[in-house]
Amino acid sequence: MFERLKAMLIKEFIQTFRDPRMRVVLFVLPMIQTVIFGYAVNMDVRKIPTAVIDRDNSAQSRELLQVLFASGHFRQSIRLDNEQQAARLLDSGAIRVAVVINHGLAEKLGRGQTASVQALVDGSDSNTAGVILGYLSRFSEAQNLKLLTEQAGRSGALAPPAAVRMESRAWFNPDLASPPFYVPAVIANILYIITMLLSAMAVVREKEIGTIEQVIVTPIRKYEFILGKTLPFVLIGYANVFLISLVGWLVFRVPVRGSITLLIVATGLFLMSSLGTGLFLSTISQTQQQAKMSAFFIIFIAMLLSGFAFPVENMPKAVQWLTLINPVRWFMEVIRGLYLKGVGLEILWKQFGMLLLIGTVVLGVAVARFRKNVG
Repeated sequence: MFERLKAMLIKEFIQTFRDPRMRVVLFVLPMIQTVIFGYAVNMDVRKIPTAVIDRDNSAQSRELLQVLFASGHFRQSIRLDNEQQAARLLDSGAIRVAVVINHGLAEKLGRGQTASVQALVDGSDSNTAGVILGYLSRFSEAQNLKLLTEQAGRSGALAPPAAVRMESRAWFNPDLASPPFYVPAVIANILYIITMLLSAMAVVREKEIGTIEQVIVTPIRKYEFILGKTLPFVLIGYANVFLISLVGWLVFRVPVRGSITLLIVATGLFLMSSLGTGLFLSTISQTQQQAKMSAFFIIFIAMLLSGFAFPVENMPKAVQWLTLINPVRWFMEVIRGLYLKGVGLEILWKQFGMLLLIGTVVLGVAVARFRKNVG
């Protein structure tokens, strides 16, 4: 048995790495993709191009703008005279925000009255617009607290009027940077793409060149053939996890805070699903082109429903139920928990259980289908 399995493994490795360019595709490109994803897929909003219409032109209005731009979130791009100019710049995308300060700001603040400052925000990108409005809301709250304190001091009161002040602190990702959130997710996506495609096309390739019949008539058993076809891709998958994790640490300083052992186990359970899906696709495809197109269809849906970019909780209820059978979702939750939070099995037991269940079912169905189809 071991000699036959060894021969199958050697044959598969030779076929996979016969072309030197394949080594680049399997090991170098995933690392490059990680760097590109880490920098390109970035939800951080800083130095927002901002136009200013300051009709009051007072010391108070200038101080207000100085504090706004000192935060680092906004960058003054241009001063304008009217809203029509701002509308043209918003239409062209030259600015994202226009801050309008009307006459009477200093006068109203001096009398202790409320003064309005208008912000015209480009809402075409709803996510960015929401972040900008959040920044402006926090800025407004800070300025109000400062004014209340100053008014209390001028009136001789011992303290400003009672108020509730929210003091927040972000755990696990204090700087609220995007790479620590997205880099672990890249591991799940790349691992799913590579291992599913390789396993799907490996068996179909044997069909296309007519060697699968030659293999079947040899003494090799079907389970040995399946192991010989999938084990090389398991090793390739683990190698990618290591390389991408290394790039994440060296480039983005994203460490693995949790157990390495749990990461290894979770990867193995996840590979059961990805390799099982690829093996199943190989049994229903007659050409490598069919296998490739079918794999990409599944990969696209799995990525969308994984929580990679959109929280699962925000999806419609029916879609949330559909994500329960998506192994990418559970593996992504595991690696984010291990990388970002450093939690253990006492927290991630549900995710591990779902990976085991889905992997067992998918791989079992794929093996049964393969044995029936080939036999």
